[in-house]
Amino acid sequence: MICNVELDLILGFRRYTLNIWDVGGQRTIRSYWRNYFEQTDGLVWVVDSSDLRRLDDCKMELDNLLKEERLSGASLLILANKQDIKGALTQAEIAKILKVRQRIQSLQAGKSKA
Repeated sequence: MICNVELDLILGFRRYTLNIWDVGGQRTIRSYWRNYFEQTDGLVWVVDSSDLRRLDDCKMELDNLLKEERLSGASLLILANKQDIKGALTQAEIAKILKVRQRIQSLQAGKSKA
């Protein structure tokens, strides 16, 4: 199995370093997510607002992540992607389905393509 996990960006400012990883959401690589939990201060969770079929799976995986002790202090940003597609769920609908309002620092809308 090939695992395509890449370090997308390293940003530095004074004595701070920000490592940004895109670990992907495919089922076959989800077991590798835990390799990136150490020293994680923030988590960006991208939701496809137009894919209602996968939203239950999305909720289950996010619930499992939020139970991880190593992520307990991490800020959570949920990016509701593809908001420009007809029939996409609104930010409020996604927050209600995911039932994580108490953990969300931000829920942002995104478009499918620029």
